[in-house]
Amino acid sequence: MDGIIFLGTAGARITVFRQIRASGGIWIEFDETKILVDPGPGSLVRCLKSKAKLDPTKLDGIILSHRHLDHSADINVVIEAMTQGGFKPRGTIFAPQDALDEDPVILKYIRNYVKKIEILREGGKYNLKNIKLETPIKHIHSAETYGINFRGKNHTISYIADTRYFDTLANYYKGDVLIINVVRLKPSNLDHLCLDDARRIIIENKPKLAILTHFGMTMIKARPWELAQKLSDELGIQVKAASDGMKIDL
Repeated sequence: MDGIIFLGTAGARITVFRQIRASGGIWIEFDETKILVDPGPGSLVRCLKSKAKLDPTKLDGIILSHRHLDHSADINVVIEAMTQGGFKPRGTIFAPQDALDEDPVILKYIRNYVKKIEILREGGKYNLKNIKLETPIKHIHSAETYGINFRGKNHTISYIADTRYFDTLANYYKGDVLIINVVRLKPSNLDHLCLDDARRIIIENKPKLAILTHFGMTMIKARPWELAQKLSDELGIQVKAASDGMKIDL
């Protein structure tokens, strides 16, 4: 399977902690490389109950864009699953330094279960099996946060994680498939993107496919699938609103 599966599309506290949308993160699989991004609350259950057959013991790597619980709550149990309780050490964990420091979200004892831990940093370049990863710029957020570019033989995927908008943001994420966390419908003083921010990024980058996800309540009430269709019609670029369990074939 070469594709992207959205194990959850919830963003912001109310949507996550009431489970109005699921919060399992994103499963990305191509070039025989399996990656789980931002395993929030319920990620393991969502993997095991997915219509597509997702086996956490086959993961090659797990990525945390940042330490907030809606992105990291299931990180330890997913590491347990990937390594079969530590009896079969394998895989690489990618995380910012503050996810591992004094108040860690990745428990110390479980770090020995994985083959390697890579610390995410601005301008970082990494290899995971057959895929190259990049964290080009540190985001403006209340925790140390990075988006990721995934580069394979035939596919490039960019993931813009939580951030306040800034003028050069779009320059760093030029993937053919562009995934954008859009928590807010309207601009706010929070360190999150809104729909107009996503629109500006899509206009500038012109991806083959843009996918909106990580919705807060204002986005959900506004029917994100209708908002995405309006953007598609207006811009002439394919824009989708992710839904829980949605699969994108590459």
